Amino acid sequence: MTDLTRSELLRRAALGGAALSIPGFLAACGGDSNTAATTTAGPKELAKTLKFSNWTLYIDRDEKTKSRTLDQFKQKHGVTVQYFEDINDNATYFGKIQRPLSQGQSIDRDIVVLTDNSRFPGLLIQRGWVEKLDKSAIPNFANLQDSLKSPSFDPDREYSLPWQSGITGIASNLKLTKTPVTSVDQLLEDKKLKGKVTLLTEMADTMSVVMLANGDDPAKVDDAAFDKALKRIQSAVDSGQVRQFTGNDYTGPLSRGDLAACISWSGDVVQLTADNPNLQWNLAESGGDIWTDNMLIPKGGDAYTASTFMNFVYDPKIAAQLAVYINYVSPVKGAKEEARKLDPALADNPLIFPDEETLSKTVIFDSEALSNQDYLEKWQSLIGA
Repeated sequence: MTDLTRSELLRRAALGGAALSIPGFLAACGGDSNTAATTTAGPKELAKTLKFSNWTLYIDRDEKTKSRTLDQFKQKHGVTVQYFEDINDNATYFGKIQRPLSQGQSIDRDIVVLTDNSRFPGLLIQRGWVEKLDKSAIPNFANLQDSLKSPSFDPDREYSLPWQSGITGIASNLKLTKTPVTSVDQLLEDKKLKGKVTLLTEMADTMSVVMLANGDDPAKVDDAAFDKALKRIQSAVDSGQVRQFTGNDYTGPLSRGDLAACISWSGDVVQLTADNPNLQWNLAESGGDIWTDNMLIPKGGDAYTASTFMNFVYDPKIAAQLAVYINYVSPVKGAKEEARKLDPALADNPLIFPDEETLSKTVIFDSEALSNQDYLEKWQSLIGA
């Protein structure tokens, strides 16, 4: 079986002008019967199917749209994963699911993935719209990196577990820019880039990068710093420098050369660069933010089956397999050592397994600012949502 690299899939999406999706069930080897397991709570039954919503191109897969990880999970547990790439940004997806969840209805998913630098994981937990993890089914919880064990929105990790982390920076298409764009000043003010720049719809990502360039601290947002960054972005929009705000869908235009530069996520461009030498990703000279995408179990989801899957991907060997393909930061202890056996170069890439120097240039966006209604309204007005 010949695997497509993630970069090839991204390139095909770019050429087709649309994100790829995995329709229907992912065919996989293994039995279809349920598997019984005994935990401290007694015997529990795994569902025949696990329904999983995630971001675009965020799991390993081959040319027949199968995933090695999902296939291995079925072989071990007899559970077929129905996998959906239907999350493009946090706000849009939350808007899609909030009505049924608020009415006590199932959204027909067992796992969804949302980002901690948005307010939405916290909102889901606060409103009681997610199931508790079944930690008796997750002995590999012990492999969670220490720095990720107590996020403010879920301090005891009762409801969430990290999928991957990433860093926000600037991507350039060197065919248009000649040299990489490494400063926010150039991104927002260089007239040679006018109309060929995009920023991210996620407030924390874009505001962090701009606030750091302004000399302010995104980890401790105050009104003056927020308004200063907002005004600067608004000026770039009004001048036509910034074409639009995007979610994950910047990858196609960037690859095709429709964009010169954009605020972007590290893992996407690491792989795009491997296939397209015109592309380059850089942490902005003034720094960027680091974030974590988290698995949550929406109300009505099968907590035991979902937790069993989480335990599976927290095996360092499986986590390494995912990291080598996805090229984002693994939250699992031991994954780097296992990744070295698969691809030594990627194991040494500081954007996939960050070193202290890289981490020292990143910040985690102020969690209180994510719930500030005034900030949220101003941001939504700016991006036209």
